[in-house]
Amino acid sequence: MAGPVRARQLSEDEVRRLQQIVRRGKHGTIRVRRAMMIMASASGTPVPTIARLVTADEDTIRKLRTIT
Repeated sequence: MAGPVRARQLSEDEVRRLQQIVRRGKHGTIRVRRAMMIMASASGTPVPTIARLVTADEDTIRKLRTIT
């Protein structure tokens, strides 16, 4: 079983940008889901919970590194 995964602490600007992506939802499904994953990870949400939140595989959450 893989260990816990957590994104680094996000700056206020990064949080604001991610929130805009999620709220507007006009950037495409993948980008919105990725933004949700990053915000959840940075706030300390466990991988299994994030996976349920965005209906993704746990390994997908663990492999996520950055939003592009």
